[in-house]
Amino acid sequence: MSDKLKDDQDVLLDDLRTVISDTESMLKDVAQAGGAEAQALREKIIANLSAAKTRLIEAERLVADKARVAAKATDAYVHENPWTSVGIAAGVGFLLGLLVSRR
Repeated sequence: MSDKLKDDQDVLLDDLRTVISDTESMLKDVAQAGGAEAQALREKIIANLSAAKTRLIEAERLVADKARVAAKATDAYVHENPWTSVGIAAGVGFLLGLLVSRR
């Protein structure tokens, strides 16, 4: 995984943790507040949840993009090196067979 993608993921996860923590804190405050103050806190919670949803959609897009790139790279490798790929698959199958037969 490239450093840029890893950094983007870390920033995104930190943002989501912050949003969740802030939302939990606001939920506790809403339980204690009443009237106009409670309504203002509810609106903040809705805004935070909307931001979290947007970030999650972005994370889903990043993961899907990375999966697509990995699948294309794998496909290209298999097409360029079919016998090597068959050998690797046979080796992995053999090792899995050994592990399963030991149980």
